[in-house]
Parts: sequence; C-alpha cells; structure tokens
Amino acid sequence: MSDVVSKDGTRIAYDRMGSGPPVVLIDGALCSREFGPMSQIAALLAPNFTVYLYDRRGRGASGDTPPYAKAREVEDVQALITAAGGSAFVFGISSGAGLALETAASGANIPRLAVYEPPFIGAGQVNHEQRLKSFVAAGHRAAALKYFMRDMVGAPALMVLILPLMRGVWRKLKAVAHTLPYDAAVMGNWEVPADRLAAMKVPTLAMHGGKTPARLRSAVETLVKVLPNVRHRELPGQTHNVRPAVLVPALREFFQESAR
Repeated sequence: MSDVVSKDGTRIAYDRMGSGPPVVLIDGALCSREFGPMSQIAALLAPNFTVYLYDRRGRGASGDTPPYAKAREVEDVQALITAAGGSAFVFGISSGAGLALETAASGANIPRLAVYEPPFIGAGQVNHEQRLKSFVAAGHRAAALKYFMRDMVGAPALMVLILPLMRGVWRKLKAVAHTLPYDAAVMGNWEVPADRLAAMKVPTLAMHGGKTPARLRSAVETLVKVLPNVRHRELPGQTHNVRPAVLVPALREFFQESAR
C-alpha cells in the first residue's frame, strides 16, 4: 500500500499494480480496495496497464479531513493522477462515474475516460444528501444504509431485511456508511450536469448493462446526448453489478485505442 497527500492534507491510500499506461479506478458507494468489484477489475487490467486502486476518503486506509466537499474528492483523484506521472486514464462506476466525470470536467489530465452507469436518475423534491447526513449525525449508520438501499437504490424489501443477517458484509457496510452523504454530494441533484459537461472534450466511453434497470439506461442515454466526444456501449446481459470479466475487455479496447 502507498499513499498520496491530497490538496487539503488528507492521505489517500492506494495500491499500484501491473505495467503499462496508468489507469485510476474510482469506486461507487460503500466500496473500497478490499470490498466491491474494483479489485477484480484491477487484476484483469494489470497485464496491460499500471492500475491505481484507491480508497475514497473516509474509507479503508484513507483519511477523512472535515469538512467534506465534492471538490476535495476531485482533488484526491487529481493527486493520484499526479502520482501516476501527471496523466492517466480514468474509469468510474456508479457514483464513482459521477466523480470521474466531475474530475474530467475540472480540467484534470485524463486522455480517456470510461464510466459505467452513473446514477443520474433524478431525486425530485427529495434531498437525499440531507437525509443521509441526519442519520449519520445521529449515529444511525444502519438506518442510513437501509435508506440508501430502499429509498435510493430501490433494492427489494427482502434484500434490505436479509443483509443485516449477513454479519460480515453488514459490518463492512456499516464501517463506511458515514460516507454515503459524500456520494449524494457528488451526484448533486441526480441529474446530468449538462451545462458543465457540454464543454468537456475528453474522449469518453459511456456504458450500461443490457439488463440494467430502465432508469439507469436512460441516465446513460441522456449523458451521451450531452457529451461532445462520447461513445455509447451496452454490455449484453449485465446489470448494475457488472461482471468484471465482461467489463474489462471493453475498457481494454477503449484505452488501448489511444496508443494506435
């Protein structure tokens, strides 16, 4: 494990593996180097790329300097890109895709960007960030998790009931539940930030699964209409929980095009 120091002094922990052009991977909600799909994605990319797999602030071995702001997370990614030599491909999944897009729009040196199902699904009049903050401030991490899964993700009621019984998984989720408001802050009003992204020239691959919920497919389709330099790809048979073995060939093909 290594670390970089972000602009506000927060230490961000990461693993570096493989060889080749650098790629920074950005997790979605609740995931980290040791929990979620990115470790498998990193291992499959490592034969062709130098992969930077990191813990977003507040998770795993990374620090969490208050007060939180979306701009601090953008600076974390920029610090990793600097550590990678000043330029790196970036891949983000779910809310991590939202953070990846925000980082690219900020002017970071990202030659190519790939995103999978950023959840620009709208929130209506509901302030998810504030509700999550209220649960966390009261010390109710389990309630924050259930709200996230039931009211935001739309997970089946049975899953919400069963997860707390899976003690090992539930313990890991509770350990990072305080960062759920961070993901909500990254996503803003949960709509595609068209004005901000319309000027982004970074070549981008926007992906969704063939079996993903309609609202996530629609989110990617809306994003594709906004970005000026974008390629749209559907991964057959995949849901929001995309299989790394299906995802990585698409990433490898897209990132390696820049070397041709």
